[in-house]
Amino acid sequence: MFARLLTRPRPLLAHRTFATTAARAAPARVARQSVAPSAPLGVDAALDPTAASSPSPKIFDEFSLRGRVGLVTGAHRGLGLEMAVALAEAGARVYCVDIHKQPDEEWQRAKQYVGGMGDGRSLEYVQGDVTDQQGMWEVGDLVGEREGRLDVCVANAGVLKPGEDCLEYPADTFDEVMKINVNGVLYTAQAGGRQMRRFQKPGSIILIASMSGSITNEGQPWVSYNTSKSAVKQMARSMACELASEGIRVNSLSPGYIYTKLTAAFLEPQPELLAEWSSQNPMGRLGRPDELRGVITWLASDASTFCTGSDIIVDGGHRAW
Repeated sequence: MFARLLTRPRPLLAHRTFATTAARAAPARVARQSVAPSAPLGVDAALDPTAASSPSPKIFDEFSLRGRVGLVTGAHRGLGLEMAVALAEAGARVYCVDIHKQPDEEWQRAKQYVGGMGDGRSLEYVQGDVTDQQGMWEVGDLVGEREGRLDVCVANAGVLKPGEDCLEYPADTFDEVMKINVNGVLYTAQAGGRQMRRFQKPGSIILIASMSGSITNEGQPWVSYNTSKSAVKQMARSMACELASEGIRVNSLSPGYIYTKLTAAFLEPQPELLAEWSSQNPMGRLGRPDELRGVITWLASDASTFCTGSDIIVDGGHRAW
């Protein structure tokens, strides 16, 4: 039966349609390939006579941000400052943007710490309101004028409002969360991306989302926050597809519960809630701010040049359950 099917004549019309389609098909194009910024690397370096004659590790060069410039919003304290310090330690000059007019002592000490490492590393503070699109574009212009480049943009500023019944949630509160967590992220990404386009340099834009953009936190009525973080993830995917041809990568980073000073102030009066949150992931604890240092540096650096449009989850396995 199978043989008969193979030899059965096909209708003439179908044959003509196939022939016409084949004749009009465009020739296949060979996709343009890329070369690593630090090439040759790995096995290619081992096989390269020049590199093999004086071998040296390249992996640290791939993670290096030496000579590069970063912008991080919400970097007056907390996770934003932690990420800014990590980028600076990797070699970058980092502009910390926040709504406060002046940074506090904690930020000043971080600046002094980074500056003491030398080799061009620095933290600079710029006041900015992420809900002001023109203002954020001007912050980007300021960095561009000073540095002649902007390589890394981290849209971290965000807010979580006290829980409300979703059916009674106030419109003004919902709008406020959206303005900061969604509009503010877009305006920040625009501020960074416009400078990358201006100087025609590849760059990395990192949008800070949350595991709450993929799941609903058990027992927490956070409809505005969860909605906003889901929007951030889709924003990253959309921007990644638009900007890839310009060498601009866009990814989102989704942390789980992280034990920051602000989190501690919220949880310490409620030890039962701390125990509950800790039990909701296989590791049985909340994350530390420093546990985001590696992933933010990887996303910002040449070590992740084929990663765009992705959501990187760092939640201690919370979503695995």
